[in-house]
Amino acid sequence: MYEQMTALRAVVRGRVQGVGFRDFVLNRARFLAVSGYVRNLPDGRSLEVVAEGSRSDLEQLLSFLREGPRMSRVDAVDADWGEPTGAYDGFGIGYSC
Repeated sequence: MYEQMTALRAVVRGRVQGVGFRDFVLNRARFLAVSGYVRNLPDGRSLEVVAEGSRSDLEQLLSFLREGPRMSRVDAVDADWGEPTGAYDGFGIGYSC
């Protein structure tokens, strides 16, 4: 059965920079075969994940975001759902300006 594609934008807050969180997200996103990126945000205590894929895969990714890698501490995850753009070829690490 074909599952409709959707988009997720999540902001993860807590001790999420300098603890391997981006690599953690990268590996899980690639495992789930979703496209998009993860990047640190300039405030030093949050990161952004933009991903496109099936709703079930993105729900799984969101679950991973709430867990985080061992050295992290996730205080909050704000998630917004939207329409996919198809702009991403694979999943990567983005960099803030």
